[in-house]
Amino acid sequence: MATFTENEIAPLASIEEWEDDVLIRYPEPHQPAKTKEEYRNYDTPQRDTVKEFYRLNHTYQTYDFVREKEADFLKFDKKEMRVWDACDFLNTLVDDSDPDTDLDQLQHLLQTSETIRADGHPDWFVLTGFLHDLGKVLCLFGEPQWAVVGDTFPVGCQYSDKIVYPEFFEANPDSKDARYNTKYGVYEPNCGLRNVHMSWGHDEYLYQMLKDYLPEPALYMIRYHSFYAQHREHAYDHLMDAHDHAMFEWVNKFNPYDLYSKVPVPPNVKELKPYYEDLIAKYLPETLKF
Repeated sequence: MATFTENEIAPLASIEEWEDDVLIRYPEPHQPAKTKEEYRNYDTPQRDTVKEFYRLNHTYQTYDFVREKEADFLKFDKKEMRVWDACDFLNTLVDDSDPDTDLDQLQHLLQTSETIRADGHPDWFVLTGFLHDLGKVLCLFGEPQWAVVGDTFPVGCQYSDKIVYPEFFEANPDSKDARYNTKYGVYEPNCGLRNVHMSWGHDEYLYQMLKDYLPEPALYMIRYHSFYAQHREHAYDHLMDAHDHAMFEWVNKFNPYDLYSKVPVPPNVKELKPYYEDLIAKYLPETLKF
């Protein structure tokens, strides 16, 4: 098994720094683009941590790496927890170095889901907002940040130049491998994303964990909410089938709730907990295997 340096494991100041960068790259049409300084306010930044994050991500996210991670983590033999206990576990990822928010992971999930709930969407949509980042517990199982968060993309075929920092794929061995460096690689035209292996991270992990419990639109939201090369750039239409395109309407509907629901006022966890415990019990078993 490969070993990584501390910098290779955790290049970001916090795992939420990636999402701040996404806000800059993909502002909603009705919102003006913000500068990095408006989202991050380090007095003396030592390096561009997001850029370093993507250098590592694009170097190491190979087809073989993804298949190895699938074989390891999709056994779901690391831990068994109630969803609320998993949220508490996830809260240990709060990083004092993050200058933008002192809200923990649970509060971010509640902000997302409460915004969805306020707009009158079905309860399964609300639950999806509450659960969507739960797969970040991968960091607590020893996974490096670049294998937990980040924009996702297909592996096993040519890396699109629409992916952020595409120049870093030059260091990825798959970019020189004739099996993987053509437009379709190991796939067939319009084969459907269900047949495509995505770069490893919290999206795919949580999808596989919940695929037997939630409606299909919810599962698409979870599985592809970080697939910006497609839902913002349409870079992989050639792999998608008609069903994917229909389901991506739900992905597009979910995305703004994830990115633009962050506000400094924390939700009242004590008041909201009974509602979410009932909602979890409606759709999910008492415990989940991680």
